[in-house]
Amino acid sequence: MSNHTSVSTFVLLTFSDIQELQILYFFVFFALYLMAFAGNLLIITTVALDHHLHTPMYFFLMNLAMLDIGTVSVMVPKTMAMSLMNDRSISYSGCVAQVFFYFFFAASDLAILTIMAQDRRIATCFPLQYERIMFKEACLQMVAIGLCFSLLYAILHTSGTFAITFCSNVVHQFFCEIPQLLKLSCSDIYLVEVGFLILSCSIALGCFIFIVITYVQIFSAVLRVPSVHSQKKALSTCVPHLTVVSLLIFSGVFSHARPPSDAFSDLDITFAVIYVIMPPLLNPFIYSVRNKEIKTALCKLFQSGS
Repeated sequence: MSNHTSVSTFVLLTFSDIQELQILYFFVFFALYLMAFAGNLLIITTVALDHHLHTPMYFFLMNLAMLDIGTVSVMVPKTMAMSLMNDRSISYSGCVAQVFFYFFFAASDLAILTIMAQDRRIATCFPLQYERIMFKEACLQMVAIGLCFSLLYAILHTSGTFAITFCSNVVHQFFCEIPQLLKLSCSDIYLVEVGFLILSCSIALGCFIFIVITYVQIFSAVLRVPSVHSQKKALSTCVPHLTVVSLLIFSGVFSHARPPSDAFSDLDITFAVIYVIMPPLLNPFIYSVRNKEIKTALCKLFQSGS
């Protein structure tokens, strides 16, 4: 193909050429998607219906759950359709949409988690001023700013990727992944790849450093509290958040911090599954298992339903 304007569809990678195995993969991905969707929907419903959870921390958690549903819905339904229908094609606009929405949801996830770290710092270090600082309008403004930056970030990545000239439409991945799309370019894309890498790493590293500094301050404040019960209560709200942050960042690093190679391997698919599906799948379980208030609210919800 001479240029990117002649590409009307892309051809994605399937997990197997055997029809029976494709059906098996469909049910595996369907189960993972259902678990991730139901888990996050349960968090959203619990926070929305329990007035005891109408606080900034759980408002941010509800937003995180909605973003996780978006993240897992960008890739997995198309993957299930590919396995079920034995159709590897995705339209050019569909590929653009996958790239855009994945980066939007992923960047928004990181933004919300960074805001949640700041929320926990204020609650722990400045408890008497918490309500004055984290009032409703301030929380809405922080989420809106995070979403706006994520939108700009997604537009930048998407426009930069699809402005290049494609020599092939065969993507060696089960979704439209930017590194695999860049390999289809006819031109020298070294500077583009470096630019994407620097931008993404700078943003992720900046958020990670901010969260680490925030938690150093949180743990320092917790250790100064004389009551062991108060220490445990403070840590019970911080540990799930710190676990979710670690899961998101380290799954991304684990997937992308590898030497670049033109050769494709099964590990590329494995790493992609890890960073696309695992965080949205595990986040609800981390919060429901480690957070006493969420567990109490879930028990009330199930008891009222029965």
